[in-house]
Amino acid sequence: MSDVADDQAQHDLALAESLRWAVSRLASRLRAEQPGRSRPLSRLAASVLANLRHSGALTPSDLAAIEGLQAQSLTRVLNELEEQGRIRRSRSEVDARRQNIVITEAGREALREHVRDGNAWLAAALTQTLSPAERGVLQIAAGLLEQVAAAEVPHGHRGPETASGQTQGAAPAL
Repeated sequence: MSDVADDQAQHDLALAESLRWAVSRLASRLRAEQPGRSRPLSRLAASVLANLRHSGALTPSDLAAIEGLQAQSLTRVLNELEEQGRIRRSRSEVDARRQNIVITEAGREALREHVRDGNAWLAAALTQTLSPAERGVLQIAAGLLEQVAAAEVPHGHRGPETASGQTQGAAPAL
């Protein structure tokens, strides 16, 4: 590996550490700011509902893969959400052995309530702390973070490289 590539790899690792720390701190603060009013949601229950809201019907295996868990690990939370009327299960029309899980209106309301206070805090913090231009940068960054979250990169792989050895990305290298 050339010195330039090695320097870039070190820069990418430092960026990853910085970004991970910032996202972790923000996630912790948001959890503290979104207690919900009644029957609070666990982190996993909120994540399951959010994934169902964003993706539509999913199977337990799909949800487990998204969460990085075994399907059996979701059984308890799915049972609780179903008992609370926040999700509904049905048999797949394609494969009767599979279940489809969808969020109900009660689930949507529980999720809205769960994030309402956190969103209000975050909006106020953004307005108080950042300029309109900086908030615009965060809008772009939010889309980029979604792309990164959706990336399927094998463990230990740095990413695709072009013929010149440069790592590909959404924007040209600086």
